Amino acid sequence: MGLFDFVKGIGKKNTAPAEPQAAPTTPAEPSAQEIANKLLGHIKALGLPVEGLSVTYNSVSDLATVKGQVNSQADREKIILAVGNVDHVAKVDDQMTVATPEPESKFYTVKSGDNLSKISKEFYGDANQYNKIFEANRPLLKNADDIFPGQVLRIPA
Repeated sequence: MGLFDFVKGIGKKNTAPAEPQAAPTTPAEPSAQEIANKLLGHIKALGLPVEGLSVTYNSVSDLATVKGQVNSQADREKIILAVGNVDHVAKVDDQMTVATPEPESKFYTVKSGDNLSKISKEFYGDANQYNKIFEANRPLLKNADDIFPGQVLRIPA
């Protein structure tokens, strides 16, 4: 898939437990390794299925690189969004492979005043199809009202 851009600093604060690291440090800004560990913990906490998962983070370019093997295109896209919609991340370099390739979903960046019904009306011509978007973004969304400006969502065909 390649490189995806996100809006740095507006994503949800990553509160997932970090993967254990050898030497804990407490600088004012988290280190690149700490951010990578938190991103890895975030993906695992969501229960997204991926084998051989690794996440690296470059604090100079705010780039997170994700590697691993997933079974479906939907899982791949959810992992990209899980990483990209977190504070500190401006770009995601997707280096994952998919066991069964499928067509890619569209991605949509939420604007102020948006809700899933409004987005559904724009893409499907029917505001009542909002649940299709909600289900396509689970477990990233806990409820249909849990969206914020700058967040990127999957829009299935």
